[in-house]
Amino acid sequence: MRQWRFEVAPKAGFADVHGKAVLEDIRQLGIDSVEAVQATRVYLIEADFDEVFAGRVGRELLTDPVCQEFTIGRRDIQDDQQPMTLIEVHLKSGVTDPVAESVRAALKDMGAGAVESVRTARKFVLFGQLTPEQRDIIVRRVLANDCIEEVIFGADAEPPSPHTRPYELKLIEIPIRDLDDEALLQLSKDRDLFLNLREMQTIQTYYRTIGREPTDVELETLAQTWSEHCVHKTLKSSVDMELDGKAFRFENLLKETVFKATQDLNKDWCISVFADNAGVIEFDDEAALCFKVETHNRPSALDPYGGAATGIGGVIRDSMGTGLGAKPIANTDVFCFGLPEMKIQDVPKGVLHPRRVMKGVVAGVRDYGNRMGIPTVNGAIYFDHRYLANPLVFCGSVGIMPRDKCFKKARSGDYIVLVGG
Repeated sequence: MRQWRFEVAPKAGFADVHGKAVLEDIRQLGIDSVEAVQATRVYLIEADFDEVFAGRVGRELLTDPVCQEFTIGRRDIQDDQQPMTLIEVHLKSGVTDPVAESVRAALKDMGAGAVESVRTARKFVLFGQLTPEQRDIIVRRVLANDCIEEVIFGADAEPPSPHTRPYELKLIEIPIRDLDDEALLQLSKDRDLFLNLREMQTIQTYYRTIGREPTDVELETLAQTWSEHCVHKTLKSSVDMELDGKAFRFENLLKETVFKATQDLNKDWCISVFADNAGVIEFDDEAALCFKVETHNRPSALDPYGGAATGIGGVIRDSMGTGLGAKPIANTDVFCFGLPEMKIQDVPKGVLHPRRVMKGVVAGVRDYGNRMGIPTVNGAIYFDHRYLANPLVFCGSVGIMPRDKCFKKARSGDYIVLVGG
């Protein structure tokens, strides 16, 4: 099959909005030698169609004919007399590429025949003199997220191959039964398990009991299911506090505050509380309102766009899954980030700059809701240095449903329909 390369860019006379945004971010790094940036969207399609059909793909599928144009192959770079740096950003193998999946589905609808693979990438041409150190800073701080993306340089560089070696199962056991406390904590740190000593000791005791070592998959599964993100350890933990000279202790912070206050108030307009995927309250005699909020903090710190998008997606899903199904009608959010004016050199290694996190989070929540036809009707934003490494991304969704559809009960003989992956 032939490897087709399509490059899509703004037509002459139309602003390169993405390129200008990247240039602004570069200048905020304190790098003034870059005079302009050209941004291009790249589509790599391995398929068995001819030049005529490729032209249709470019015109009808990949471009907006009003303001964009496409090139099959590599575009000629404008203003190639001055120094420039060409950078392409590709998703790493195994990272989901929703745009590529949509293109692949559309190609099938167009009658493209056999399509082996579809990938997308972003191409940037930076005009101006750059040192290797400056180039690497721009890549790391502006253009790419090392967690999910890889970078290639130069016009002749080959993009990563879509053909990966078939996975071969390798059973890997992690020695844990004979480790002392110090070694247990080191294992947690080395493998990014983020489990404390008591948790590691609990795992160790279990595997001593069954007489074998855990596999890497088992250890990672335990770490994920016991993570703060999945199980909300802080909210469920015992907390000692002092207020106005008086000591308080909560054995379970969540149950003794939010849960208890709701139960004590016992409002008659609360239809379903802490019983289903989302809470339900009265709206009028015929309809009820369904409301769900959720944080997606750590995922958004690692991948701001994807983390925030799946955060808002999760609460939309929960409203739809409450009772016999609510119709989502509005979204809301609260965001807390580190200080946007923070100097780039003061950002710790492995942490994204607050401005970059903010842009990705806002775009992720906006795009997910808007593309489903669900407006974001209100929100709030707050900046504080304590949110530098871990932002607060608080997403909410409101749904409406008939009053007589607020509860569900599985019955023998019901069909189960699984939607999505």
